[in-house]
Order: sequence, then C-alpha cells, then structure tokens
Amino acid sequence: MRILGLDYGSKTVGVAVSDELLFTAQGLEIVRRQSPNKLRQSLARIEEIIKEYNVERIVLGYPKNMNNTEGERCEKTKEFKEMLERRTGLNVILWDERLTTVSADKHMMESGIRREDRKKFVDEIAAVFILQGYLDYLAMHPEEK
Repeated sequence: MRILGLDYGSKTVGVAVSDELLFTAQGLEIVRRQSPNKLRQSLARIEEIIKEYNVERIVLGYPKNMNNTEGERCEKTKEFKEMLERRTGLNVILWDERLTTVSADKHMMESGIRREDRKKFVDEIAAVFILQGYLDYLAMHPEEK
C-alpha cells in the first residue's frame, strides 16, 4: 500500500508519495495550474499518480491558523478534499500542516538552496513533511493502518 501526501495551494499542489512499507515520504512533483478555480487538470494529474503508484489513501494538508482556528484556506481545502474523494473514490485524511511550509523553507536554506530557487520546490517539500508526519503517526498507532 502507498499513501499520497498533498499540499494544496492557490496555484499549486505539492505531491509526495510513501514507500510501500509506509516508512518514508518522497517528493514527486508540483502540479501547477493557471488560476485557483481551474482544478480539472490538477485532479486528472493526481489521478494518474494514484494509478501509477497504486495509492490507497490520500493525506491532504489542512492549513489551520496558528491559534487553531479555521480560515478561508481551510474551506477551500475541504472543497478540494470533497472533489478528490468524489473523483478518486479514496479516503482523504485532513492533516494539520501548520509550519510545514516554514519547515520546508528552513530545510532548503540549510541545504544551501538559493532563495530564488526555493519557491520552485517548497510545495513539494511541504507535501513530504505533511505525509511524513502522518506516516510517523501511523508508526505510533498501527491499529489505524
């Protein structure tokens, strides 16, 4: 079994996938779109990835505010979750993504990636952090696999 991790943004979706043993998350790509409401191609690409990697579950980053409230981005994420579930038939789990983008940016900075190049990768790395957080949770709660 593999799990797909997604970092949903206004113009991009960062994509990561787990290994078959559910130990590690690897970044795959960033699915880009021309405008926030044009999701058809993004959903089609995600479906291709699901088939290619035999994905059985999706973890979608849930962008709560730092004070644990839910803003407009949470509503958009819930709508995207419903679209994914309808289109793929897979269970989509919302996973708290607070500070994943900050962590991804810090990781790239520490790795020596130049500031202008970081924007190209931040969503994919954030998806890795989201998925890895979920995989670590599953390791501690094997009954939920």
